[in-house]
Amino acid sequence: MLEFPIQPFGGEAVDSKFAPLPGAKLLDADLILIGGGLANSLIALAVAAQDPARRIILVDAGAPESGHTWSFHETDLDASQRRWIQPALACVWASQEVRFPHYRRHLRTGYASLTDASLAEALARCVSLTRIAARAVRISSQEVEIDNGRKLSAPCVIDGTGRIPKNYLALGWQKFVGVELECVAPHNRDVPILMDAQIAQHDGYRFVYTLPFTERRILIEDTRYADGADLDETNFVVAIDAYAVEHGWRGQEVRRERGVLPIAMAFNAEAFWADEAGGAVPVGMRAGLFHPVTGYSLPLAARVADIVANTPGDTPHVFACVRSFALAEAKRQKFLRFLSRLLFRAAASAERRKILERFYSLPTPLIERFYANQLTLADRARILIGEPPVPIRNAFACLSEQHLLDDAGQENRDRRRVPLFPRLFASQRASLNQLGRGAWRRRSSDL
Repeated sequence: MLEFPIQPFGGEAVDSKFAPLPGAKLLDADLILIGGGLANSLIALAVAAQDPARRIILVDAGAPESGHTWSFHETDLDASQRRWIQPALACVWASQEVRFPHYRRHLRTGYASLTDASLAEALARCVSLTRIAARAVRISSQEVEIDNGRKLSAPCVIDGTGRIPKNYLALGWQKFVGVELECVAPHNRDVPILMDAQIAQHDGYRFVYTLPFTERRILIEDTRYADGADLDETNFVVAIDAYAVEHGWRGQEVRRERGVLPIAMAFNAEAFWADEAGGAVPVGMRAGLFHPVTGYSLPLAARVADIVANTPGDTPHVFACVRSFALAEAKRQKFLRFLSRLLFRAAASAERRKILERFYSLPTPLIERFYANQLTLADRARILIGEPPVPIRNAFACLSEQHLLDDAGQENRDRRRVPLFPRLFASQRASLNQLGRGAWRRRSSDL
């Protein structure tokens, strides 16, 4: 049977606050990461930056993830996080743009992207990281068995396998295909266009996302907020080709990416973390840690990476710290999940664009706080007050998320129900009361 030898760690021994106690069992590493996606990759970068002596093993079934781009807004991360993620960045822009049928808007918020190649290069420079090409067949809190029968042990084991916990979530979907072109002539775009929605709408809310990596290389991504997760790649590529022709771009395809991201309308986080107790620490998509409306996962992955990097101890200790963060985040995301319900359940498929078009007319600081999940009560009221982008009756039907969890077939129905929407935010209740009285009116002077 094929062996997966662990390569010796290079360099001289360095004192580490994570070193095992004298007389303790000889371990394979200080930290084992299962899965080679974004969440575990950022943990490896953060841990290596914080404590280069902390030995890390990353177990992944195949080659490093290919054909993917991860992005974030400058205001999504703090200065410390931006510092340790810097080596993995593929490109940074000083601003961004959105386009809708009734306007174009330039936003002076920085934006940055990682690609599979830039992330792999950054990980290759982490001397304390060993990658093992294998599949984990059994995962526990301190041990991992891989598919050749070998067992690896460490005080802390992280599960970043990427399995979405669908039993605890009610989901819509964001489907995308991206084609990176090397153009024969400059494409004449110098900032990302996060949403070009000045295009035909079908299969839900549709927009094109473009990232200009160099003056001739550009990523063109067709994205759709859809009710179903089926992805017809050929259909997307035909649409991308048509968009490129419309803008006069000709060239050679150098990279392609595709994906179906979850958009959360409901999440029983308490039940999820209760059921995971005693096992490895779930992170990333495995723990439902993504933005409920946009599907962005990098900001939350970076914050969890910081927690792991700064938390000495074994799996139970790290589990408790990540769980505490995740539950607090899920609570803060209640309003965002409500917005996702408005998008998928209150708006007709062809009308979803109006919700985003109205949202992007709001003040830039509010938009930044939305992406960072730091909305204030005033922000929430501002988002709701004005001319309703959806029928009022449909909006009221979206207040509760429990019935969506029931419809999604949540397991363990005899579990004590967690009141996921026990009280409306005061501003939200007041706004919706106004809606019921027909007072959701346009405040065009404020937009």
